[in-house]
Amino acid sequence: MNAVTIDEHSSPLNAQQAAQLTSLIQSLSPAQATWISGYLAGLNATATVGEVAQPQPGAPAAASAEPLTVLYGSQTGNAEDIAEQLVARAEAAGLSAQAIDMLDYKPRDLKKEKNLVICVSTHGEGDPPDNAEELHEFVHGKKAPKLAGVNFSVLAFGDSSYEHFCQTGRDFDVQLEKLGATRVVDRMDLDVDFDEAAEAWIGDVLARFKEEMGGAEAPGGHTNVTVMPGASEQPAASQWSRKNPYSAELLTNVVLNGRGSDKEVHHIELDTEDSGLVWEPGDSLGVIPSNGPQVVAELIGALGANAEDEVTGLDGEVTLEHALTHQYEITTLTRPFIEKYAERAANDELNALLAEEARAQLAEYMDGRFIIDLVEDYPVAGMTGADFVRLLRKLPPRLYSIASSHAANPDEIHLTVAAVRYRAHGRERHGVASVHLADRSEDARLPIYIDHNKNFKLPADDAPIIMIGPGTGIAPFRAFMEEREERGATGKNWVFFGAQHFRTDFYYQTDWLRWRDDGVLTRMDVAFSRDQAEKIYVQHKLRAAGAEVFDWIESGATVYVCGDANAMAADVHDALIDIIAENANLDAEGAVGYLKTLQKEKRYQRDVY
Repeated sequence: MNAVTIDEHSSPLNAQQAAQLTSLIQSLSPAQATWISGYLAGLNATATVGEVAQPQPGAPAAASAEPLTVLYGSQTGNAEDIAEQLVARAEAAGLSAQAIDMLDYKPRDLKKEKNLVICVSTHGEGDPPDNAEELHEFVHGKKAPKLAGVNFSVLAFGDSSYEHFCQTGRDFDVQLEKLGATRVVDRMDLDVDFDEAAEAWIGDVLARFKEEMGGAEAPGGHTNVTVMPGASEQPAASQWSRKNPYSAELLTNVVLNGRGSDKEVHHIELDTEDSGLVWEPGDSLGVIPSNGPQVVAELIGALGANAEDEVTGLDGEVTLEHALTHQYEITTLTRPFIEKYAERAANDELNALLAEEARAQLAEYMDGRFIIDLVEDYPVAGMTGADFVRLLRKLPPRLYSIASSHAANPDEIHLTVAAVRYRAHGRERHGVASVHLADRSEDARLPIYIDHNKNFKLPADDAPIIMIGPGTGIAPFRAFMEEREERGATGKNWVFFGAQHFRTDFYYQTDWLRWRDDGVLTRMDVAFSRDQAEKIYVQHKLRAAGAEVFDWIESGATVYVCGDANAMAADVHDALIDIIAENANLDAEGAVGYLKTLQKEKRYQRDVY
């Protein structure tokens, strides 16, 4: 969004209002700007301030009294952003619409709905995101109501590199139909690069719901917004996005581990001084990576192609080398890719792997292998580089928890990145983005953008917090502490950290000890799993301090968990349930309900991956 100002002389606003509106506009993301424009258009279409709008002769009918309800369930905020865009476009089309977090929605109200859209992501291995768990459980339970007369559509978010791609969206889609609801538009399953597909789906859905609900295009209006001569040619902060990333200079790249560690974790600092980027503790940084030159060269060789071959890439004609380096995912094996590749391979053995009853065998084959392994194991005669790139998905950005506070370091973003390197099936492997970052020298430039996470935020300054972050999961809590220190927050702070060895893997030890000595950090419990015969993890430390943890929770503490979703997060979750059951004198069901209440109150927040 270009720099703008509101001219109070050519608008009905006074100078203070014009200044406030100018400041707001410059701070908005594209999704926020779209929502506000739609919201205001909807207000203008229905009523002026203090009076009911009168229909004009020949004007289309007013929107249906039955609104369009958009329920979203999202771990990182993508489904929420799209839900808000859908509502903005609906209101601009003259439809009454509202977006509601599934966590804030009363499941029994489903039977009252007439027009319903579900926007929901899938978390982990086919699980609903935290804020969708209750509604997901309700519609699959005995108390789910009959939904005859409800029109619905589902937009599912996922990552096709996971076996249970878009599973939660599929679950809702199937179950709503079983309960008697009528599908208005077929479900769309969105992969990691979803913007264009989501936009097209929203258009289809609104067209169909407009037929069902009525509604008219919101009338246009004149806005006195002008781009000031001489304004900066750089886009405002809201313009930096996945589609238009900011090129940040790498200032610092140091390994946090000591000599002899089995881990390789880097502290990265990026220069954002001239970017206008703004973030809050809990947000993530999106990094647009490139595939390594050796990986690209090996794949081109396996294809028997030439690096300079011309192919149709994402933005026109480019060389095969450029497309495979900058535009496409060329490592991660996904079932959709294998299915498309198998059509060209016409190989009985590969086709057998894709049979429904062979899911376990396919998962075993995919484990630790890259796309190049498939190309070498099942070569396709005569397939050109141009043919091959048509099978690939766009190279997705990678998200990293921001490890610094904007208030404390407004001109830098810090990251904590574990470099992924391993050997499998006779070949050296590495993570695309982690090694892309780890191997960069200072002064290199990286394309970045802010990915806001509304579901992982600090409470009021006087509220206590408990932070559980082993390994690189400690990153956002470093940002939390910087923020609280900068703001002079009075709330108590307790952190649980875990790693393999005290001597080599105590990330940001100096920072934590300084905060403890200065009284900013109230307590720190650490678990170094390999420093004794019996492995000790953060969940063990949590259980050992169970009575005090519960006292903090009863005193209003918010509990945060960041890190590995597969093992750690589940173990910590179980530990919290047991702590609550024991100290609140509840059975297991009661303890689960207690934790769900904390979640609804935004006092149990997780950023797990």
